[in-house]
Amino acid sequence: MAGTSYPGSMNTPDDDWLRLDQQICFSLHAASRAFNGVYRVLLKDLGLTYPQYLVMLVLWEHGELPVKKLGEHLRLDSGTLSPLLKRLEAAGLVRRERSTRDERSVEVRLTEEGTALRRRALQVPRRIAASTGFGPDEVRALRARLDELTTALDAAALAEPRGGSRADERS
Repeated sequence: MAGTSYPGSMNTPDDDWLRLDQQICFSLHAASRAFNGVYRVLLKDLGLTYPQYLVMLVLWEHGELPVKKLGEHLRLDSGTLSPLLKRLEAAGLVRRERSTRDERSVEVRLTEEGTALRRRALQVPRRIAASTGFGPDEVRALRARLDELTTALDAAALAEPRGGSRADERS
């Protein structure tokens, strides 16, 4: 990694690569934890956790969906999604039913209570946006850059051989 530097920096010393404050992943992790703290407070009145809120957002936007499709929207596997759906169902917000078209598929739909919760949730994104201190254009630009980053990292993960590269093993 010697001689490699982030764009815009001049010959970053090797030791700097291992500094916590140089890790973009840590900056994203810290921001995510800070978001979760604000969401925890705002979602308490709705009786939702942040992951449950994300499920509800997808269902409010798309309506009834198979669990598989819901997982694709949220980038979650069924093992992670199933307990979330079980708790939302126990709270009376969603209903899970086997598909009549394909019995291997489970459909998730909002209940009346789940649909009604949408109105109360409208204040959450507005309060989150205000909490950032960013204007609408800054929020849109940041989201676009993060989407680009996600796309690039997804592509890099697909291109990376399992277990790391041969060059890494020889170093």
